[in-house]
Amino acid sequence: MKAVLINGSPRAKGCTFTALTELKNTLEQEGIEAEIVHVGNKDIRGCIACRKCRQTGKCVFDDVVNEIAPKLKECDAFVIGSPVYFASPAGGAISFLDRLFFSTFNVDKSMKVGAAVVTCRRGGNTATFDVLNKYFAMNGMPIATSQYWNMVHGGSAEEVLQDKEGLQTMRTLGRNMAFLVKSIAMGKEKLGLPEKEPLTFTNFYKPGIEA
Repeated sequence: MKAVLINGSPRAKGCTFTALTELKNTLEQEGIEAEIVHVGNKDIRGCIACRKCRQTGKCVFDDVVNEIAPKLKECDAFVIGSPVYFASPAGGAISFLDRLFFSTFNVDKSMKVGAAVVTCRRGGNTATFDVLNKYFAMNGMPIATSQYWNMVHGGSAEEVLQDKEGLQTMRTLGRNMAFLVKSIAMGKEKLGLPEKEPLTFTNFYKPGIEA
């Protein structure tokens, strides 16, 4: 069982990395293989709705998005971590998610556990948390929760390490995620996945259809 943790912050070892590391350590203690991948420092342009991915199975821009797509397909849990920029996720994180989830529309994400981790100095965290969770909610991915919203506070990695409640929230999230991943695996084995009806909005994803 594996979890992929995406660091959507431009800073490699900053607040978001510190929070994700606490989560990663807990997941590993619970028997879940975990990997942190830093994408926030990459030059990631936004989705241009060309829909070439419907024909080729990958994004037309061959960058880190296409590198992560196979990891999303194979993992049991997917975490996006982002700092707060003007009460929203960092722009690079949003561009990454838009293109990753759009170009992997053909990948069944049902029952992959999703979680958002947010870091901020002071405010804007709940609005950012809400935006990130929507990617999971519309893809049949159960959203892992904790004892509070999945967030830490601090203007630096050192300050995050002083946020005892925030770090505890990350550890609780890790244990809850591990439980969900293991429980879903048992459910798949005994019950299979829930039945799916054909989607009614598939024309939106066909080449040539205006967004």
